[in-house]
Amino acid sequence: MPTSYPSLIIAAALAAWPALPATAAETTTLRRTAGWTTRSLLASPHATQAAAADDRRVYAISNTTVATYDRRTGRQLATATAPGTEHLNSGFMHDGRLFCAHSNYPATPPESDIRVFDPDAGRLEVFHRFADPPGSLVWCVVRDGAWWCCFAGYGLDNGRTVLVEYAPGGFDHERRRFTFPEAVIADWDGMSASGGVFSGCDLLVSHHHFPVLYRLRVPDVGTTLELVEALACPFPGQGFAADPVTGGLVGIDRPHRRIVFAVPER
Repeated sequence: MPTSYPSLIIAAALAAWPALPATAAETTTLRRTAGWTTRSLLASPHATQAAAADDRRVYAISNTTVATYDRRTGRQLATATAPGTEHLNSGFMHDGRLFCAHSNYPATPPESDIRVFDPDAGRLEVFHRFADPPGSLVWCVVRDGAWWCCFAGYGLDNGRTVLVEYAPGGFDHERRRFTFPEAVIADWDGMSASGGVFSGCDLLVSHHHFPVLYRLRVPDVGTTLELVEALACPFPGQGFAADPVTGGLVGIDRPHRRIVFAVPER
């Protein structure tokens, strides 16, 4: 976070919440290499699904609400929700707005849409509704003008989780679909990929409840994402995003209701 962020707030947040038990950090079956470590924390009762940030604000996302915080002071500025909001999953900053993956999970058949939050207007609205989604939308990002959307399956169907790339300009034309590596699916503990961001040529994907980031790569040939390595990270699953101020990541520690700012260990 910015150096002007009060050190007492960071210290208080660090002291107020105990670390996760060692057993919780070892439940992933994949060997993790050095990845990301905690830089600072911000307590928020809304930090249950995801977090995101821009240069002035931090966003905590719950099932139904987007809460906005001043990233310099840590003060809560506002909350926003909208009728029909059931299960927000993640948030991605694009063109000054926060785009949130939304679904009707755990209801079936799956319904999914993208909701957009304008921090200046303070409104949360439906941006795009998928007519026949291949699962529950858990995260979405824009890369080179194209939307990439991850639709999850759960339980025995979690191997059907797919990452869909749409042609630039909208959602009218699906360009490609990718499934996830078997080793990653086996590590999901019956859940799925709760968050994802592109980092250069790589794709970082989070677990649902384990503190691990899978570094994946879009293949030149084939339709299965390639596992490069599993990385340690301080947030146990859920949605996360890039932090434009630190160059790191911002996620959540849902068990302790806090936003986690992470920076690379290496």
